[in-house]
Amino acid sequence: MNQLIAFFQSGGVMMYFILFILALGTAIVLDRWLVITRSAVNGPALWNAVHGHLNSGQVEDARALLASGRTPLHRVLHSGVDAMARAMDREDVENAVEESMLEIMPRLESRLHYLPTLANVATLVGLLGTIMGLIDAFNAVSVADPSQKAALLSQGIAVAMNTTAFGLITAIPLMLLYSALHARTNVLIDNLDQFSFRLINTLSSLHRRNS
Repeated sequence: MNQLIAFFQSGGVMMYFILFILALGTAIVLDRWLVITRSAVNGPALWNAVHGHLNSGQVEDARALLASGRTPLHRVLHSGVDAMARAMDREDVENAVEESMLEIMPRLESRLHYLPTLANVATLVGLLGTIMGLIDAFNAVSVADPSQKAALLSQGIAVAMNTTAFGLITAIPLMLLYSALHARTNVLIDNLDQFSFRLINTLSSLHRRNS
């Protein structure tokens, strides 16, 4: 712990900026992880239950089933089934589903794009801290005793590199977590697209059957 504290303190004021970026990025990661976790649902199982009710003509049962869930997939399908119950018209269902998708998708993707930006800024701030540290080290060496210049220069460079190291320590996990969260978010959006199209196609099939 003492070594970590010494490492942080030796980096200068830029270490605090990088620490702020790390805290902000961590908050975004936790927020997105909670949203993704709460949005997860077994799409095929939910669709099979809804599709079974619709095929049996039990539209109200399908609506009740979807109304009981809080996930984005529940909400998108509920908007389509609700439109289906009010009017057996494909265009109405498509509009209702699209409106629901336009409302939900920004919430799934919100703030996620900040993570790569924060990672890049952390790296750049680390480099800036290193440059400032090197300038201070060279200034100190220029007025030092000649016999101590080599030792002071090597020590100054080692300290100056701490900010770059901390910037990379912050940036690399943020980029990896961004990739993982982005992939999970895309899976959720793909499921919304897939099952919303299935609902619209099911409506067309039921409409042809009842015609």
